[in-house]
Amino acid sequence: MRIALCNEVIAPMPFPRQCEYAASLGYDGLEIAPYTLSEEPHRMGAAQIAAARAAAADAGIAITGLHWLLVRPAGLSISTRDEAVRRKTLDVMYALVDQCAALGGRYLVHGSPQQRRVDPGDTREAALARATECFARVAERAERAGVLYCVEPLAADQTPLINTLAEAAAVVEAVGSPALRTMLDTSAASRTEAEPLAALVDRWLPRGMIAHVQVNDRNRRGPGQGELRFAPLLAALVRHGYAGDIAVEPFDYVPDGPGAAARAIGYLRGILEALQA
Repeated sequence: MRIALCNEVIAPMPFPRQCEYAASLGYDGLEIAPYTLSEEPHRMGAAQIAAARAAAADAGIAITGLHWLLVRPAGLSISTRDEAVRRKTLDVMYALVDQCAALGGRYLVHGSPQQRRVDPGDTREAALARATECFARVAERAERAGVLYCVEPLAADQTPLINTLAEAAAVVEAVGSPALRTMLDTSAASRTEAEPLAALVDRWLPRGMIAHVQVNDRNRRGPGQGELRFAPLLAALVRHGYAGDIAVEPFDYVPDGPGAAARAIGYLRGILEALQA
């Protein structure tokens, strides 16, 4: 298991400094939100991608994958009835898949709740069908690129589409691509799932559904800064031989981004060391 830091946590730093800081704390990698690198991330050229990859290599840290995929450009949606918007959205998704592979990443996490809403007057069923078709199309691109594309379940207060691992797994099974999987976001799962985090791992990881894990507390702070206890989750991942990545993704940075990143890695490393003792 590698532990990565979601780079928007320290985005005020220039990207080379992000790499150096995360490495100095003991992170194995950075999980990149493309909008932190460019206002039009889908149009990043080969030189910018090569520079980012070189900065990570120079710091001795990996670029593990991408997340927050559709924040920019504005106006994207995988569920809208507007076919032109969906075509544009797919073009962005294709470009990000290729960029992930070029950066050396293993996976993309498709959260982007605002870009999978139900249009006024539409039905949830119709919107979900269009979203599933987009996932099917991008899975083909991901398979060719050699990366995984992960559908992220999110809480119902963020999006009406795909709120639980069971719903995400149904999309994955309907598409039937080896490049499409789901993932576990601990904050979202703690607010939507009936089972504890470790039980979710026990249920879905052996079925090959969980390809990635993001850790954050129910209160949206970093792991160890709220009511959730992460030792049972990490123990379950170890027990099942999970070989993917764990990404630290707080949204409320306490005391600040660099401080939250430092507290999280110390907390997680401490648990893992105890489990391995």
